[in-house]
Amino acid sequence: MPKRLYWRAAFILLFPVIFLQLIVSVVIIKRHFEGVTEQMTGTVASQIKLIASTVEAAEIDAAIGLSEALDMKLLAIESDSSIGLNSKRFYDVSGIVVIRELYKLKWVQNVDLLDDDYVTVTLRLADTIFQLQFDRARVSASNPHQLIVNMVVFGAFFSLIAFMYLRNQLRPITRLAAAAEAFCRGQTVPYTASGAIEVKAAGNAFLEMRNRIERHIEQRTMILSGVSHDLRTPLTRLKLGISLLDSDDKEPLERDLEEMGLMLDEFLTFAKAQDNEKSNFELLTVSSILDSLRTDYQRSNAKLHVANNIAAGSYLMRPSLIRRALDNIIGNALRYGTLANLKVTVDNEHINFIVEDDGPGIPAEMRPEALKPFSRLDPARNQDKGMGVGLGLPIASDIAQAHGGSLTLLKSDKYGGLRAEFKIAAKKQLT
Repeated sequence: MPKRLYWRAAFILLFPVIFLQLIVSVVIIKRHFEGVTEQMTGTVASQIKLIASTVEAAEIDAAIGLSEALDMKLLAIESDSSIGLNSKRFYDVSGIVVIRELYKLKWVQNVDLLDDDYVTVTLRLADTIFQLQFDRARVSASNPHQLIVNMVVFGAFFSLIAFMYLRNQLRPITRLAAAAEAFCRGQTVPYTASGAIEVKAAGNAFLEMRNRIERHIEQRTMILSGVSHDLRTPLTRLKLGISLLDSDDKEPLERDLEEMGLMLDEFLTFAKAQDNEKSNFELLTVSSILDSLRTDYQRSNAKLHVANNIAAGSYLMRPSLIRRALDNIIGNALRYGTLANLKVTVDNEHINFIVEDDGPGIPAEMRPEALKPFSRLDPARNQDKGMGVGLGLPIASDIAQAHGGSLTLLKSDKYGGLRAEFKIAAKKQLT
């Protein structure tokens, strides 16, 4: 079966129509035209038999007169090289029956049906070769294909009308599928439930589900942001209190406060990422994003190598979110390794940003845990460059899903560290 619903419905519509036409055509040809042709040819065969008997009775002139009376033309000829070579057109269905019935007469040597208007029969009578010619309409029905042609033409015409109605009935389903697909990529496109009762019910259920998800995300973002902001007040009081302590006592406490401030900043960043910043999709080239990354990391003397293997074309992306995700992935690579390599592959469906590093990597059994918020894995992975709060890769994963893609963690065969594949959908226009 075809993959798309429209072509499946078209197949279900056309299969019985075509199958029915084939059956009716075979039945008409076998039962009707063949039977009518047999009867008409049998009548002419009896007339030929009468003419042949007259010739064999040595009454050739009488036979010629009889043939003229029967609206036939009898002509004595010399030897005919075409004897035994029956001739007909390949599409002449009734011609097979005509030849078969005429050959039941012992005098028939050849039947020529190449002429659409006449039938020429070669006879051997009294050691003489005769040709008998008569109208084709006397042995087979005229225009035997007319009924089949009419059936095919009208069948195609009404099938076309059915296709138009079918397309109108399937349009609400395709609109619903497009709206659901866009919502999976973080887009909220206008949609109104329409169509049949069942389709409209599914559309209304989707709208209700989309509204509930949006309300849930908005409420969760408000809670996360509110908690983060509320914690800054006691954190500020702690900083003021610690500043009054002696230098030896306040230094470790200030480091703790700095780490707490970092955690709150990351917490707010995660909350904003969950809300997708309500930013709009823009048409961007992949090369423009890579040029920006290359320039910024060169300015900070970071060891980031960007491969120049980008295909041309503009794609729908959220610039700020894409940049944040790549910064998180590259920052993670540079934190745990000494270098990072970025390359991009583009196909018809996805844009894949691949970042590899030479760090310790992540064991296969711990990679799913690394994509969970606030998961910092083993603290011993890097003791010298500081600890994150476990939100960099989860934020990148959420951004990838908001763009219809995913974030996959693998082992880098080239550098021995982590290979992060940040994949997003390669959409070139709005739904």
